[in-house]
Amino acid sequence: MVFLRSPFTPDLPPVLRGDSVTLRTPDVGDHKSWAELRLLSRAFLAPWEPEWPANDLTRAAFRARVKRYWRDIAEDAAYPFFIFSADGRTLLGALTLSNVRRGVAQMATLGYWTGLPHLRRGYMTAAVRLILPFAFDHLRLHRVEASCLPGNTASIALLRRTGFAEEGLARNYLKINGVWRDHLLFARLADGG
Repeated sequence: MVFLRSPFTPDLPPVLRGDSVTLRTPDVGDHKSWAELRLLSRAFLAPWEPEWPANDLTRAAFRARVKRYWRDIAEDAAYPFFIFSADGRTLLGALTLSNVRRGVAQMATLGYWTGLPHLRRGYMTAAVRLILPFAFDHLRLHRVEASCLPGNTASIALLRRTGFAEEGLARNYLKINGVWRDHLLFARLADGG
């Protein structure tokens, strides 16, 4: 099935290209590669993510997900990106700038995941380094926040490596894998602080 853009499709963010990764907005045509990577990575991702709905990997659920992504973009609420290899052929993971707040805040929250076969190769570091100029220069945000579980040493190292500063601990911050969990809070400012 071919999915054509309708007149109601929002102006999508630009494709962001780096030396080792390409970031672009998800499309329904990505379902197969996304579902395969998520299924392969499920046991690895489960301790770090909210519980998955029973139908999460279905084509219908993915189509609804993409529709929600596009609505969020149109409403300036979130900017999801899939992370691909530099040639755009292999899906590596995803990251999203969500909870965009305007007015006096001018901030968003960064979330991300990497597929199991692509861990520890620098792809997420490259992706975060690509998304930050988009956040600060294109979206004109002042602050990007991120959080992670205190035991997620890989995520803590990623955030520090990409210039995020640790700001504290949020108790019972997010429900992860069915349990309310504390999270370390990090932030990066537009001026690099």
